[in-house]
Amino acid sequence: MKANKIHVSLLIIVFFFFLWSLIKPAHYPIWILEVAPSVIVLICVFFLYKKLRFTTLTYCIIAMLTIMTFIGGHYTYDDVPLFDWLQNHYDLSRNHYDRFGHFMKGLLAIVIREILLIKTPLHIGKWVQYIAISITLAIAALYEIIEWIAGKIAKRETKDFVGAQGDMWDAQWDMSLTLLGSFIALLLLTSWHNKWIEKIRDN
Repeated sequence: MKANKIHVSLLIIVFFFFLWSLIKPAHYPIWILEVAPSVIVLICVFFLYKKLRFTTLTYCIIAMLTIMTFIGGHYTYDDVPLFDWLQNHYDLSRNHYDRFGHFMKGLLAIVIREILLIKTPLHIGKWVQYIAISITLAIAALYEIIEWIAGKIAKRETKDFVGAQGDMWDAQWDMSLTLLGSFIALLLLTSWHNKWIEKIRDN
């Protein structure tokens, strides 16, 4: 019951961030491209809640990553105010919100790991870690491909959507940071995650 209340609270918080993001974003077409994948994920999680119950840790990760997407969609990833301030204050070469976001997407490795443990015959061990990292990196690569395709279809400069900010290696940076984030997430959270997994299995 307590867990359900936390999940509902997370949903409400995410919904309010969605409404905020929807109101006067910097560029509506860019907002749709950035926010749509997260909205689809949220809809799937919502309608599968009773059939596919995750740990509270995973719901927190999904909520956080979704909120970050809504923030990036509202301002565009290369113009998030806090990271604009950091760029100016520390004389950085770019707004690093996009890079920070891709690093945090490494947390998806925990979500993937959980799905593997509760929906496949795989057991806790090195193979689950390896597969979780591989799928997370594949998702990161797929997103870069989708960005490229969207730019080709739109037949326009895509710097606002892609967030490359003039860096020809931006896609490689994004995928590498997601990979690094997934390693760190699994290193720091695996033991804690195992305890959460045991709780949902006991229920």
